[in-house]
Amino acid sequence: MKEVLGKAYRFSNSWTGTIIIVLFIIFFIAQAFRIPSGSMKDSLLIGDHLFGKKFAYGIPMPHIPFIEMSIMPWSDDLKLVDGDKPKRGDVVIFRYPHNTKTHFVKRCVALPGDELFVLEKNLFIHFNEGDEWIKNNYNGYEIAQLAGKLWVKNPYMKKHPGIHHDEKVINNGNPRLEPIFNLSPIRVPEGEYFMMGDNRDHSNDSRFWGTVPYENIEGTPWFIYFSIDKNWEIRWDRIGKTPTDLEQPFYLDKAITERKIHDKDDYGIY
Repeated sequence: MKEVLGKAYRFSNSWTGTIIIVLFIIFFIAQAFRIPSGSMKDSLLIGDHLFGKKFAYGIPMPHIPFIEMSIMPWSDDLKLVDGDKPKRGDVVIFRYPHNTKTHFVKRCVALPGDELFVLEKNLFIHFNEGDEWIKNNYNGYEIAQLAGKLWVKNPYMKKHPGIHHDEKVINNGNPRLEPIFNLSPIRVPEGEYFMMGDNRDHSNDSRFWGTVPYENIEGTPWFIYFSIDKNWEIRWDRIGKTPTDLEQPFYLDKAITERKIHDKDDYGIY
């Protein structure tokens, strides 16, 4: 046994061993991501660098970092092994359905079989478990009745206070922005998920380009290992924190203050 452990130790300290170990971690355990846009404010901020937990929803097909080439280039599969499925409210890292080399980070708001629509920026969801389940699980929420079904209005804002709207984004007739204000009822297809950014009026998400197949889902944010703002000041208080930690009032209040200072002229969709 000592001889085996000795060989393993020497191998791990070699260049070949180090590269194999690093690639194993990147492919199957954790991968570094940077938040490049503000679509998840006030939960995740521009300049947050985080590790994504790659085994949270099965095992995605490993891709070589930077060039995003699959280790099995003869296959179009994006999922190596199926596993757990995203839950409502999870923050999810996934490959953009229209360009799988690009990663997005959004919140999962609807599961397969759920129905939803947007009216005057408000999100209404009829969960696939049905009316009685909604009554039992969403007591105290505003519930509307439409077409013989119950619809929960903005079901995530209480639990995830980083979700917010921008009062300066108004309906000016721009067809590009129409999904922000009004989206016709849809049913999420089997095996797919509806994603939205917490910065609701500035997020390029499923309202614009549709649902995300399960195979595109890479993982979930694990914790932040580095964070820096637009003035190149390190946000020391965010380092080591999980997305759940950052929903606590101390961190959320600081994120809201930063947004109000820097986003006065922000009208983009990203």
